[in-house]
Amino acid sequence: MADTGRGSVVTNPPEQTAKLSADQFNASLQATAQGKTLLQIAGAPKCGVEVRALEYRTIGAKNEATNATAAIMVPSGSDVACSGQRPVVLYAHGTTAARSYNLAKWTDSAQAAAGEGLMIAAMFAAQGYIVVAPNYAGYDKSTLPYHPYLDGDQQGKDMVDALTAARKTFSGIGANDAGSLFITGYSQGGYVAMAAHREMQATGKTVTASAPLSAPSAISLLTDYTYQGWPALGATLFVPLLSTSWQQQFGNVYNATTDIYETQYASGIDTLLPSLTPDTLFTSGKLPQLALFPANATPGPINAQLAIFYGDNNLIRQSFLTQAAGDIQSNPCPGNALPPTAASLGSATPLNCTPSTGFRKAAVANDLRNWVPARPMLMCGGANDPTVNFVSTRATAGYFRAKGVQAAALTVVDLEDSAAIDAYSAARAGFAQAKSLLAQNTPGSATDKAQAVTLAYHGTLAPPFCLASARGFFQGVLAAGG
Repeated sequence: MADTGRGSVVTNPPEQTAKLSADQFNASLQATAQGKTLLQIAGAPKCGVEVRALEYRTIGAKNEATNATAAIMVPSGSDVACSGQRPVVLYAHGTTAARSYNLAKWTDSAQAAAGEGLMIAAMFAAQGYIVVAPNYAGYDKSTLPYHPYLDGDQQGKDMVDALTAARKTFSGIGANDAGSLFITGYSQGGYVAMAAHREMQATGKTVTASAPLSAPSAISLLTDYTYQGWPALGATLFVPLLSTSWQQQFGNVYNATTDIYETQYASGIDTLLPSLTPDTLFTSGKLPQLALFPANATPGPINAQLAIFYGDNNLIRQSFLTQAAGDIQSNPCPGNALPPTAASLGSATPLNCTPSTGFRKAAVANDLRNWVPARPMLMCGGANDPTVNFVSTRATAGYFRAKGVQAAALTVVDLEDSAAIDAYSAARAGFAQAKSLLAQNTPGSATDKAQAVTLAYHGTLAPPFCLASARGFFQGVLAAGG
């Protein structure tokens, strides 16, 4: 009888989508500005990379059966790093509005996943790691009509299902699995990587180490901060993704989309994302680019720089903001204090709270400050990140320490901490240089230069340096017999 359950393979062997020798990959990297930057950070490719497109079976937020796809990248070549048994990296991608996102097609420059896929291939596959990189349920060929965004339970299971299916195909595609497993991802992917580590640990599966990077792991803290006047850059995309996902998961985030959203956006917002036309979301007026809250909202921004998220044609109703802010005041979560305190960042019971609104209840349920990793973990980000507030990383790490995780088993890298002297100093110096170069190359006033750095901080500047830190961390764990 055919295997059609979770983690089963739809087509075996997975279709080959690209194959590059180390020299060909090197030449392609040399041909673009992003590639040249990556070469400096990741190093020249040691291995060729074969890319395959896997389709596998998984579940949605309501435990409904669905399918999803993933990229498998297999290193090859004569270098000692490229043959024999190789470690596996399970990689989780960042937030995207593009429904067609497919990391197995990264060699196509028109593909939304081209930039991230290239980075993963250069950083891991070309250096001798077998990479399994899910596109997630709700993307690419997946028939799920929504994406379970930051649904920790579903996203952790989706990652495990992709890895389970991928391993079933390894023997037929020349992937020689050494048995060591590293889990990483950036931004949403940092959250998903941590959720996958939690899921694998809970089900007795082997994890060698993980590196959740710039992770919104303390998601209830981040959403509480949003409603108290500290929204994230990108919030007009994140909030609809969250409300759709958590409504599917729990069914009590809203009775109608107009409970949360202004009339001009409410109709269809629950089926808007991910989108087949992501580039038109703002230009067609489906979402506002920045105006999350009304111009004279209460509470307003906590500082003048955040006023850009308050304006006309705003997304979220004042009535919903009033309800959320009132709930935070009446039912505060100990780990979510704004401003953060030593006590809130080091709380062993950060989620000891009983929110009354569906949105906040869902945020607490999906916050990852509710388990303790038993294997080494590295967390990385930047203290000035406008998209995923670094307080999320600090609060999650503080919770882990409060629950007894030893210092040697938990490494936190702040790319802004230039005073730190350790194995990650080169990454910090490179990040500082990248910010400086961008500012220098941006015409206009000091304000224009600073704005360019702010806009590029999370999506462009920080990722390669956090990923390089993750790779160094994984190599250290391997060298120590991890």
